[in-house]
Amino acid sequence: MDNAGSQAGPGTGTATGSAPDTGNPDDPGPDSGSEPGSGLDPDSGIGTGTNVTPKVNMSMNMSTGGPPAAAPAPPLAIRLALPVDAPAIAAVHLASRQVTMPYLPPQRRTHDEVTRWIREIVLPQCHTVVAARGAEILGYASVRGELLDQLYLRPDVRRAGIGSLLLAAARRHRPAGLSLHVFQLNTEARAFYAHHGFRVVATDDGSANMENLPQLTLRWTPAAAPVPPRGTP
Repeated sequence: MDNAGSQAGPGTGTATGSAPDTGNPDDPGPDSGSEPGSGLDPDSGIGTGTNVTPKVNMSMNMSTGGPPAAAPAPPLAIRLALPVDAPAIAAVHLASRQVTMPYLPPQRRTHDEVTRWIREIVLPQCHTVVAARGAEILGYASVRGELLDQLYLRPDVRRAGIGSLLLAAARRHRPAGLSLHVFQLNTEARAFYAHHGFRVVATDDGSANMENLPQLTLRWTPAAAPVPPRGTP
């Protein structure tokens, strides 16, 4: 599996599932670019903080006689995933892996099967948050224990900082540290996680994952607080 991509998911697993943004190391690709490897593969919010939308005068521009001003796009929110989000999360997962990880074998699961996996396996077993703009789901991240099991973005919203927001939410959920698995071929995800302080702690030949692709285990541990000198009041 390849995560945000990590490498977890119905077709593979990773710390997030799709490749991170290539142009902006601060934002992963469709899946956030990580590939956390997890056992939650069918193929095999932490706080919300929504911005307030400013009021817009929708009345006709009386001076020009023009049409009303267009309504602004809804603000982006990071919120806990709900069972009703499962179909949209599954669509993000499938699209992200297809676009950002072309080296993976063809997806064998249908959208309905992946939706069921999300609803019945991922959501009950993982702390899952989504990046939502109104009713649209743009990406998601799932944490199981200390493993960042999934992190995927919709391909058309990469390089907008959304992957970084999802990763920040995962870190708030597990402030003592996070691990994830990423395919060695997923160079974009590796760069994204390195930018965010993850370091390689183990490698394997891929014999343990369904794709049989070599992968890395990455780990992020927060820096220790400085110890004040003895005698400091």
